[in-house]
Amino acid sequence: MSDAAVETIYRTTFTDRVVTPDESADLIATLQDFQQIQDGSSTPPLTPDKLIWLRAAAFRVACEYLVEDGDEDGREENVKLLKAINAVVHALETTCLLPSLDEEGGEEFSQESVEELFRSLYESQDEDNDGDDDAPMISKAETQALEDFLTSEATKPPLSQLVWLRSTAFRLGSQYLDDENDMAKNVALLRSINVVVHVLESTCMQAKPLSLELPPSHTPTAETDLQTAAQTLWNLDSNRLTPHTDYSIDVQSSKHPCNKEDAADEPLFTRINTQIFQVRPTFKAFRALLDNYSSYCGDEEEISEKELQEIRVFLDAIMDTAVMKYCHQYCLAKEASYEGEAIPESEYGFKKVLNSIWFELYSRSGGGGRRGRKMDSSGFEHVFVGEVKNGQISGFHNWVQFYLEEQKGNVDYRGYIKPRSGNSAETNDDDQVLTLQFSWNGVEKFVGTSFIGVSPEFELALYTMAFLTGEDDNEVTLNTGREMFDLNIKCHKYNGGANVGSCYVEALAHYEEEQKYV
Repeated sequence: MSDAAVETIYRTTFTDRVVTPDESADLIATLQDFQQIQDGSSTPPLTPDKLIWLRAAAFRVACEYLVEDGDEDGREENVKLLKAINAVVHALETTCLLPSLDEEGGEEFSQESVEELFRSLYESQDEDNDGDDDAPMISKAETQALEDFLTSEATKPPLSQLVWLRSTAFRLGSQYLDDENDMAKNVALLRSINVVVHVLESTCMQAKPLSLELPPSHTPTAETDLQTAAQTLWNLDSNRLTPHTDYSIDVQSSKHPCNKEDAADEPLFTRINTQIFQVRPTFKAFRALLDNYSSYCGDEEEISEKELQEIRVFLDAIMDTAVMKYCHQYCLAKEASYEGEAIPESEYGFKKVLNSIWFELYSRSGGGGRRGRKMDSSGFEHVFVGEVKNGQISGFHNWVQFYLEEQKGNVDYRGYIKPRSGNSAETNDDDQVLTLQFSWNGVEKFVGTSFIGVSPEFELALYTMAFLTGEDDNEVTLNTGREMFDLNIKCHKYNGGANVGSCYVEALAHYEEEQKYV
C-alpha cells in the first residue's frame, strides 16, 4: 500500500468532514484488502506496526481541511473534522490492533479522573501556544504521566472503557479548538490529540498478528525456476522496509574496488524507524542473534542455552511468514534433499534442516574439518554477522548488522561500487541492492553486496533455496518495483554440503525496466 494511496483515501474521507457508518465500513474493508498479498505486486501489504505513520498521516492530512480565520461556522466545521479523524483512527485500530486490557481495571480508575487528566494535558498545551507555527505539543513529562496512569495497577482502565477513552480524547480535545480559528493553534492541538491517542494505543492495545498464507497463484511447482522463485519471494516480503518512509540512506560517491580512498564522508544510513526492530517479530528475533558470536575466526564459539532458545524463536518467527512458507514449498516442489534425505514436509522438520544448514557450528580457521579443530563459525554468523579472517572481513552481507555497527561507530562506509555492466542506471538513495566498500573495526571489506531494507526471512529464504536447489552460481533478474537488477546468487557449501559456507548476491547490472532491451 503506497503512502500516496493512503493520503488519497484520507483526503476523500475528510472532504465533507463526515464519515458515515457505510464509509467507515468501506475504509476498514479497504485497509484489510491492503493487508493481503496482492498477485504480481512488489509492494508489501499493510503491516500492523505501520499504524504510527498511518495515524500521524491522518492528522497531518486533516490539518489541510481545518477552517481558517474569519469563517463564522469555522469552529463547528473543525469539530466535525475531529469527529471524522476519530472515525478514521477507529478504522485503523480495528484493522491493525487488538485490546491488551484486562476485563477489570484498577480500583482507582474512574471516567472523571481520565477527563481531568486529558483536560490538564490540553490546557497545558493551550497555555504554551502563543500562535507560533512551532507551538509545543504535550511535553515528554506529561506524556509519561499519562502512560503511568494507564499502566498503573491502581488506575489502569478496564477493557470496557477502551473505545470510550479514545472518543473522550477527541471529544475533550474539540473543546480546546481556537474560537478565532487560529490555524497554528488548531494544528498544535491536533498534534497533541495525536500524542494522546498514540499513548492510548501503545499502553492499551497490541499489534494484531499478521498471518500471511500463500495465495494459490504463488504455489510453486517442479517447473518453477529460481528466477521466478526469487521474484515471488520479493513480492511476498511483507516485512520489507520502504525507502524514504521507514529508512533513508545517503549513497554519496562511487569508487573502484581497488581504490582505498574514502569516498563517503557521512554514514550510509541517515535515518531508520528503529521501532521496527522491536515490533516486527522476525526483526526482533533476528537482532537478538547478532551479539552471539565472536567476529574472529579461530575464537571458538560457545552457544549457551539462552542463545539456543534465541535461535528457536527466530526459526519459529520466520516460519510464520509467507516468505518462508514459500521457500519450504519450493524446496518440496523441486524434490530437494539434505544429507541424502528428502526435505521434510512438516514445518517442524524443515526448521530442523534450517537449523543444521545455518546454525550448526563448524571450523573455518582449521580448514573445514569437525574433529580436533575449533568450532569457530557457522553459515549464519558468516553471512549475516560477519567474520574477520587473515586480516580481512569475510561475509557480512546483512544491512541490519551494517546499520547497528555503523551506529556504534564500528563501521565506516567508504562509498558504493557500480555493477559490472557499463550502462547501469544511476545508483541512488532508493536502491535496495548496493555494492559497498567499508571497514569494520579497522578491517577492510573492499567489495560486498547487500540487500537494503529487506526482511531477515527474505534473505534466509533466498539463500536456502539456492543452497538446497541451486548451483554455485545462480543468475536471476529481480524487479524491485523501482528498478531492475541482474544478480548472481553465489552459494558456497561447507562440510560436504552439510552447511552454508557463504551465500550472497553479486550485482551484475542495474537498470530501469525499459533499459534492459535497449
